[in-house]
Formats: sequence, C-alpha cells, structure tokens
Amino acid sequence: MKKMALILLVFLVAFSFAAPATGKVKSKRGDIELSKAKGGSEMVCTAGFNDEMQLLRMEDSWALVKASCGQGWAPMGDLERIQAAAGDKSMQLDQVDVLGWIDNPSAVFVLDNNMNDFAGVNIDRDFKEYLQHTMDREQMEMKNNEN
Repeated sequence: MKKMALILLVFLVAFSFAAPATGKVKSKRGDIELSKAKGGSEMVCTAGFNDEMQLLRMEDSWALVKASCGQGWAPMGDLERIQAAAGDKSMQLDQVDVLGWIDNPSAVFVLDNNMNDFAGVNIDRDFKEYLQHTMDREQMEMKNNEN
C-alpha cells in the first residue's frame, strides 16, 4: 500500500511540473512564418511580432498555433509563452454582449462615449444664502423625544 501511494505521489509531482500544451504565445524574433506541416514546407501566413497566438498542440520541437492570419506550425524555439502579470484579474470583453439585471430597481445611467458633451455641474459656490435658519441637533432630538 505504501509503494502504491509513493508511485502515485511521484506521478502527481511529475505531472504538476509538466508544461501545459495550451496557452498564448508570441514570436521571440520578429515576424514568424506559419507552415502547413511540421518542417516548414508550405507557408500558410506570416504572423506579426506583436500578434498573440493560441497554442493548440506541441509535437517534438514544433508547435501548432492559431494566429489572426491563420493556423499553422512554427518552431517552438521561435515562440515564447505569454504570462499574465501576478495579481492581474482583468478580463477582455471585446466581442461579448454583457447583459445585467439589478435586484433593486433604481436609476441606472450609462454614459455614452460622448464625454465631451457632458457638461457637469459646477458647485463652486456658497450655499449659506439658501439656508433659512440653523437647527441644533440636541434641540431636534428633544423635540422628537429621541433622547
């Protein structure tokens, strides 16, 4: 039983350090040509230096990637993995429709991209002239039997 547990532990440790076969990659050295088959036979397209590519599969020293220009094989030595910054929890919602409901109906406004048209309210003035009289908190509490 101990041998079986030890073997299971060894396999778990070995697989935990194995690199995942999926993720995002980009070119290390400028534009990269994607080929139809491993070995660089027939070129499918050229991915730019800043293009993010989806890593689909790895075989030997070649990687099957999907770029914005198409899908093809590239040498693994010419690619590097893109890692998110530590603590970065941001999400990109470029082509996703976001629908939402609120439980407590209230005034909800969404401003358009026309922020220049939004004038705003200027409150740089003195409101003392609008006050009719002052109220003392203690007197109000005594009047309402709150204290």
